Amino acid sequence: MKPLLNALLANRLNVLIVAAPISWWLHAVSPDSPWVFITAATSLIPLAGIIGLGTEELARRSGPALGGFLNATFGNAAELIIALVAIRSGHVDLVKASITGSIVGNLLLVLGLSFFVGGLGRTSQQFNRTAANNTASMLFLAVVALVMPAVFDLAVYGTLTARPAAIDRLSLLTALVLIGAYAGSLIYSFTVQRDLFRPHTEERAQGAALTNPQAMVLLAIGTILTTIEAELLVGTLSPALGRFGLTELFVGVIVIAIIGNAAEHYSAILAARRDQMTLAVEIAVGSSAQIALLVAPAVVLYSFAIGNPMSLLFNPFEISAIALSVLATSMVVGDGESNWVEGLQLLSVYLILAMAFYFAP
Repeated sequence: MKPLLNALLANRLNVLIVAAPISWWLHAVSPDSPWVFITAATSLIPLAGIIGLGTEELARRSGPALGGFLNATFGNAAELIIALVAIRSGHVDLVKASITGSIVGNLLLVLGLSFFVGGLGRTSQQFNRTAANNTASMLFLAVVALVMPAVFDLAVYGTLTARPAAIDRLSLLTALVLIGAYAGSLIYSFTVQRDLFRPHTEERAQGAALTNPQAMVLLAIGTILTTIEAELLVGTLSPALGRFGLTELFVGVIVIAIIGNAAEHYSAILAARRDQMTLAVEIAVGSSAQIALLVAPAVVLYSFAIGNPMSLLFNPFEISAIALSVLATSMVVGDGESNWVEGLQLLSVYLILAMAFYFAP
């Protein structure tokens, strides 16, 4: 038990887990209270990290190939669980917004903060340019697939508001292609003993090592609690939006995306401050690619399975944000060198996009 406790206490964000029982009590006393939404959202921050910790400990003991499979499959489990719960409740626009926010947030907010924090007091930092460019190329491929339904809709119907059956079929087939590309990356990871999305490096391992049973218990508890808190979060979404005057678009792109990725944000920034920039870039860019190649298509397939189809037709704001984020990232990672000014520039782009989403009706 001591190694498990030490591993949990090693991450300061885990103290926020106290918000989980508070959300249960608030839900029992006042089910429609916006504070249920706030406490459930807060509890999801450490829970995402707990799932990541359990996955990482299993991966560490499983060898490069199986470890890469575990990291690649469960690396964004929290985001996937939230999306599945939301799509089952009919919040299609929220799910699309959270997918957009996860991609944009990782590429601009996380990478920007990593460059900024890591670069303070240093002239520059170096990272593996080849690995970063390879992951960015996969991200570009995935983004093409996410944007193409909108291009199709504009070219054929002249609007982004049409919902013809052709868009749904295109989205379903695109999701299958993305899943196929993702499966190919997993096969590659087994072949060359390397994970394309989240390279299994010794420098990432921090704290006491856990046994396989302990890691599995941690992963199971984190998954169960995340599902419960996601249900509370989605169930109190409407009263919270009314109380705080926010739109579903803003909450999905900014709030939900930050909550689901908070643990990884912390890991990337901490790695950057330790001058482990290759690791920080891999976390930020690799997580975005994984969202586009696994989470988005998995949610689409699930939506068709439950009879509430979600297309990959994003609104113009979301399309522009994704395209600009990928473009900005490709520009800054191309030279394999970073500094705090580049981080500030990425953060500035993120803040401009965040303000645009906030003021969008």
